Amino acid sequence: MRIRTLAAGLLAGGLLLTACGKEGTPTGSGGESANNAAVPTYEVAKDVKLDGSPVFTKIKSAGSITVGVKDDQPGLGQKDPKTGKFEGFDIEIARMVAAGLGISEDKIKYTTVDSGAREQAISNGQVDYYVGTYTISDKRKKLVSFAGPYFQAGQDLLVRKDDNSITGPESLKGKKVCSVTGSTPIQRVREQGLTEPGNIVEFQKYSQCVEKLTTKDVDAVTTDDAILKGYAAQDKDALRVVGKTFSKEPYGIGLNKDDKVLRDKIDDLLQAALDNGTWQKIYDATLGKSGASATKPTIERY
Repeated sequence: MRIRTLAAGLLAGGLLLTACGKEGTPTGSGGESANNAAVPTYEVAKDVKLDGSPVFTKIKSAGSITVGVKDDQPGLGQKDPKTGKFEGFDIEIARMVAAGLGISEDKIKYTTVDSGAREQAISNGQVDYYVGTYTISDKRKKLVSFAGPYFQAGQDLLVRKDDNSITGPESLKGKKVCSVTGSTPIQRVREQGLTEPGNIVEFQKYSQCVEKLTTKDVDAVTTDDAILKGYAAQDKDALRVVGKTFSKEPYGIGLNKDDKVLRDKIDDLLQAALDNGTWQKIYDATLGKSGASATKPTIERY
């Protein structure tokens, strides 16, 4: 089964999964997806000026952008081990924003930053901005700021395609549910008593959970639906996302806490992408491969 090969590859690599100018028309440069959607191209803006933004001043001086990302989340942020190329929904959002700031794709430097180190990487200037399933929260806003949200995720369930017994969190009693040790999703399952304590299975990697799902050792994998859609897209014949979220996880672009000028500019770029269809094209060519639809988010400025 293809997903077993994927999971084995992730395990072998030691990967850890944790919970604008005018855009161009789609081209085949990113490769056609199963739903015939292709990633769009992004026109690089010229003569961009952002007076009062220390981060943009740094970007202009360097002539490049350093973006913090994930490299192990299918459909979102993943690094192809053969080509070294980053791809996915988050990566395309990062590229689109860079183009809007006047930086071409060949001047983007990607830095993989684990979830627990994101605030430090942003605050220390290790990355200019961060795009990687980064949920906006009041607690995090005390340390960094956020543009967006650019995606509205929510905790969901990944199940085998032929299993119709799981229709949402209310149907998990008696079912074995898997997620990553210490993650918010598994804590929610435990705290809300969605299944019995003996039926909660934890691993260090989501790929391990997915492997156990395909071998019928567990009945469901739970985390953000965006992450689960990526796995479903890897093996659409065997896996599906239930599609009944039971939390709200608005993904934002993480930025320096005090750089409101840059935050406002990125909000403008995101809004333009939502309005002119670029956001939808990006989704269709990445997370949309799972066949699941998504609701456009609403930008929340502050």
